[in-house]
This record gives sequence, structure tokens and C-alpha cells, in this order.
Amino acid sequence: MNNLLIVESPAKAKTIAKFLGKNYTVKASVGHVRDLPKSKLGIDVDNNFEPNYITIRGKGDVIKELKKEAKKADNVYLATDPDREGEAISWHLAKILNLDESKDIRVEFNEITKEAIKKASKNPRKINIDLVDAQQARRILDRLVGYNISPLLWKKIEKGLSAGRVQSVALKLVIDREREIMDFVPEEYWTLELEVKKNKKKFIAKYAGILKNDKLSKIKIKNEDEVKEIINSMDTEKISVYKTEKTKSYSKPSAPFTTSTLQQEANRRLNFPAKKTMMIAQQLYEGINIKGEGSVGLVTYIRTDSFRLSDEAVTMAKDYIVSNYGDKYYMNRVFTKPKKNENKVQDAHEAIRPTYVNKNPDLIKDSLSSDQYKLYSLIWKRFIACQMVDAEYDVTKVLLDGNGNIFEASGKILVFDGYKKVYKYSDDSESKLLPEVEKSEMLEISQISPEQHFTQPPARYTEASLIKDLEERGIGRPSTYAPTITTITSREYIVKDKGSLFPTDMGFLVTEMMEKYFSKVINEKFTAEMENMLDEVASGKVEWHEVINEFYKDFKEELDVAEKEMEEIEIKDEVSDVQCENCGAFMVIKKGRYGKFLACPNYPECKNTKPLGGKEAVEETDEVCEVCGAKMLKRKGRYGEFLACSNYPSCKTTKPIVKTIDVNCPKCDGKIAIKFSKAGRRFFGCTNYPECNFMSWLEPTKEKCPVCGEMMVIKDNKITCINKKCGKTEE
Repeated sequence: MNNLLIVESPAKAKTIAKFLGKNYTVKASVGHVRDLPKSKLGIDVDNNFEPNYITIRGKGDVIKELKKEAKKADNVYLATDPDREGEAISWHLAKILNLDESKDIRVEFNEITKEAIKKASKNPRKINIDLVDAQQARRILDRLVGYNISPLLWKKIEKGLSAGRVQSVALKLVIDREREIMDFVPEEYWTLELEVKKNKKKFIAKYAGILKNDKLSKIKIKNEDEVKEIINSMDTEKISVYKTEKTKSYSKPSAPFTTSTLQQEANRRLNFPAKKTMMIAQQLYEGINIKGEGSVGLVTYIRTDSFRLSDEAVTMAKDYIVSNYGDKYYMNRVFTKPKKNENKVQDAHEAIRPTYVNKNPDLIKDSLSSDQYKLYSLIWKRFIACQMVDAEYDVTKVLLDGNGNIFEASGKILVFDGYKKVYKYSDDSESKLLPEVEKSEMLEISQISPEQHFTQPPARYTEASLIKDLEERGIGRPSTYAPTITTITSREYIVKDKGSLFPTDMGFLVTEMMEKYFSKVINEKFTAEMENMLDEVASGKVEWHEVINEFYKDFKEELDVAEKEMEEIEIKDEVSDVQCENCGAFMVIKKGRYGKFLACPNYPECKNTKPLGGKEAVEETDEVCEVCGAKMLKRKGRYGEFLACSNYPSCKTTKPIVKTIDVNCPKCDGKIAIKFSKAGRRFFGCTNYPECNFMSWLEPTKEKCPVCGEMMVIKDNKITCINKKCGKTEE
């Protein structure tokens, strides 16, 4: 009997094909085959929101091949991803191939292993229409919002802008955080530390408060006068031990990864953007060519919000832990979502884990790229660690009494590593051992250190913290976090600097317009409620048309008002430092279909345009894009040469090309590099930044100042000392 099994990707097809016998042909649909048209709304609002699906451009040959194979097959099975999106792809394939949807034609598996594929192929089921409807409802909701609001923003503000049901709420979170930072008023406070000695062993004790009825009353020092008052009230040479406490503390391992927590941890530990994490995780799921074995799926399905582990997985972890570390390291654990999130969990899948625990990352390192190894190691170690015992610490706390002023010192020593034997990414400060002291013992004070501080505003979002917040607030789903961040970045609503997300002026403007005219769309509680309604559709409790109807009534009212009342806003062009060779005016930076370019501001009298940075010479390099894996090209921009991804505009990754001058850094062993500020001003900095923070607006030289020995720099065609107090100048 001839069977045809259809999956989404060629890589997945290649891995699965080796598990099935000669009776199976495995083909790939290469993603979706049908979708709403790009050129129009594609939804008949007056006909109960009936979607108009069309074949995706470029998929003709794929569909032709699938139809040809389907005609030859006795049975056709659809083995797309085990989620709503995958269910919808199967449904569309069934429509295109004229399959009988009443039959068991859907094959589902959570991992691409021989056992899982064999088991799934023997247990097909019917297509789950509730899951299909939930995906349809999400697609239609997103289309109604995006295709109605975006053209309005183009008309009133600027072409190329967009709004979305999830992206606009995510952007508002970033904007609201920036508003908090802007409104923040810092408050002064002080800390007071003592360096205390016993038998030449020093330790630090920090001011904690005062004694009231033999109990510590914590006090925050507000100003310098209060610090002086404390110091003046105590003996500054000796201090007595008031109390010592010895306790145990324990550190528990984290749950195995969900999509969200994997993206967060990879961002924190590996500095991977969410998009890059998902791309590499997809490769690990679909199959990696392992030497001597062929293509092997290394991890389970990567889009999940469940902590659940199968019994087989737990047994696999137990056997590995006991065999490699001993019984005392094993502890069976069951993880559950926090109560506020438990109703949002789509528990159809397991957590993300390795498919074969015996494939230790180090054993297969030669078969993985550097980034694949890093991410696989993270997943593998997190899974093993989650079934291990707690790490155990001895904690010592010492309270010192300086005339009623209490200072606190603490020490913490790891006495049993537990899960940290495997998962060493945890944020552990160095172990700190305090000397043995006794109550009423007098200790010598070797140093008193008062220090002024100011309270800090809330931290800006990173990709990790934004994803965490989106998940906790119930906004979007595991599959939407990475695309959402990619969208608001590519629209230039936010920019990333040293890992932090900063909103741009355009981000502020679009958000303000959304708040004014589409308050419900941008309301996070409403967006979270919509996610819950989609879950209800998926479970068959609510009909999808009801959800769309309920949403559209209020949305249409807001849309009608916005079309009438939204004001047009003129965005002033950014002026460059490039002069128009025709009329002498400084050219402005414009946005076109293919990105930014320079144009004369005297248009239409002068119609001169040119690429941003002049006529561009493109040179292929050996470097590979860290986001998508394509070749990096050397390009010339406004501030010199840089590397850009060859997949532009679908991938907009860029990297600076560091140019150095033949001068060593005066602070370390680095070289001096030519750099540019965000405003385009040239400066000179160390190649070891951020470890070394040397910078100068003036060009350094190899010469040393004959007076003070500091570096000499070039200023106004003269060589002068970088030390302003010295001021030595030579012609």
C-alpha cells in the first residue's frame, strides 16, 4: 500500500523519511499553501466575515507536485506541526487535494524520533475543526485590525507604518515604560559600610537600622546629615557582635523550557534575539545531520506554553542522572504554571526538551554549528537539571552593634551542588565565608565608607523582559512573541541599544494616535480577553463568528471616528551632511520602497536623488549573518563601511566594520578604533569596549607628553596633551 505523508518543511521531510518504510513517500508543503490575499482585505464583512483564501504566489509547483503524489497514493496523511497553525495548514491542504475530511487523515507528533513517528503514523485522527477555527479567527482579527488601521496611518502620518492587534499593545508597553522613566524623580539616599577585621580576615558589614526592644528596626538613610549623625554616635574603632545566625538555604531548579522562557533565557545567557532563538530551535526540532546517524530531531516541538513532561521523558532523565551522578542527585519534580496563567496554558504539548538525553551536547558538538551547540546545551541542561535535587547552602548572618546602630554581614557557602552540577548558568554570586565570631566579641573597624546614591528609574525593557511581560499579561501566544518584536523593530518604532529597547519618536507618535482613536485595540486587558476567547473557540465552547462579530462592532465605530477626525501630521525629514551637487542644498533622508535614500529638499525644482551614502559598492565577505545565516555584504553608508545581511530587506541585520589607527590604548592592551556616535560625530575608542571605556573626540597619537607622560592628541592641526590640566602643546 502506497502512503503519502505531507509535512511543512523539506528538512522535516528528510528526517522523517528515514523512519518510515518503502510504503511511505514524504513530501513538504513548504509552509502555508493558501492565505488571505495581500492586495486587499480578503474578508467579506457583510457575509459573516467569510474569508477569501487564495493560493499563495509561488506555491503552484509545490501544489502540482503534491496533487501528483496524492493521485498515486492509496492514503494521504497530513503531518503538519501539532498546533493551531499546523492544524490550519492541514485543513487547507485537505481542501486543495480534495481529501475526505471525515476520515482519519491527520497525523500528530511532538518529536521527530523513530518511536514517535511510528506511533503517530499508526494512530491518525480527523482534522480538528475547532483548532482550525481558532486559527482562522486569529487570522481574521489580525487582518481586520492591520488592513484597516495601517492605511489610515499611511494617509495621516507616513507610508510604511503599521498597526496590529498584538504589536500595538507590545509597543505601548515599551512606550509606557519610557514614560515612567521620563517622569521619574530620583530621591537621594545613603549607604554606610564598615570594613571589619578579625585575625587579619576582613569582611563588610552594611548599616541596617537600630535596635528597638531588642529587635532590628530597619532604617533608610536619607541624607549626609543622617550619615554623620550615625558615625558620630558610635565608636569608630571597635564594634561588638550583637548576634550570629546560622541557617540553611536551598535553590530550586527552574521548570523545563516553554517557548517564552527559552526565548528569555537565550536572550539573557546567549544574547540571542527571539527571532534567532526560534530559527535555531526550529533547526534542532526538524533535524540536524549527526555524523554516522544522518538527520536527527534533537528537541521536541518548540511552540508550547506547557511545563508538562511525559512519563517516558522523566524516566529518561532519571536513568541519566542516577547513572552519571548517583541516586542522591535525582528528584522527581512536576512543574505547573502559576495560578494567574494556568487557564492560558495550551497543554497539548510537552515542554521543550531533548528527544534523546544520551545525546549530550559535548558528544555531538562536532555536528552542530556554534549557535546550535549553545542553544541545544541550554535546552539539554535545563531538562536534566529540572529533575535534580536542590542546591544547598550554609548561610551565616552576623549583626554588629555600634551603640544601638546595627550593621549586618552575611556569608553563603555552597555545600551541595545538586542541580547546579549540570545547570551552571544560574546567577550565583561568589561564595563568601565569614570568620567565626561570638556574641559580645569586639571587632576592629578598619574602614568606614559612607556613599551617596540616588534611586533609579525602572529599567527599560530587553527582549527577554518584554516577552516575559507579554506572557504574564496574556498578550499573544508563544508563536507570536518573536514576530511581534521583529515587526516593531523593523518599523523603527523601537531601537535596540546594548540590549535595551528604546522607543523612537515615530513609536511615540503612532502609539499616541492609537491611544486617542483606538483605545480598545490598544488596551492590554481587552487583548488578553480576546486571547481567552480564541482559547474558547479552540476548545469548541464558542463559535468563531461570534468572537469576530463582538469585536467588530466596537472596532468599526472607532474606525469611522478615526477616519473623520484623525489629524494629518507632517513628519520633517532628517537633514544629512551631504550637499546636493546640482543646487548646493543639504540633502534630506527619505524612505522609499527599498529603504532610505537621499533626496534634494528643493523638489520639484531639483529632482536629484542618490543612495544613502553615495553610490554603493557591495562586496561579499566570509562572515555569516547571526540571525538568518546568510552571507554578509560589505556596504558603504553615511558613516563609512559596514556589514549588512544579503537577505535585506527580509533580514535587516547590520554590523559595524571596526577601523583602527596604529595607536595603542593608553588604558589597556587594545587598539584605538574610529567610531561614530548616534548623531554621526566621529570619536576614538578602545577595541576592548565595554571592558575598557577609553574615548576621545580628538585623534590620539603615539607620542607621550614630555611634561606629564599622558597621551598626545591632534587638535587644530597641533599636537596637544589629552590631560587638560597639563595643556602642553607642540606645533
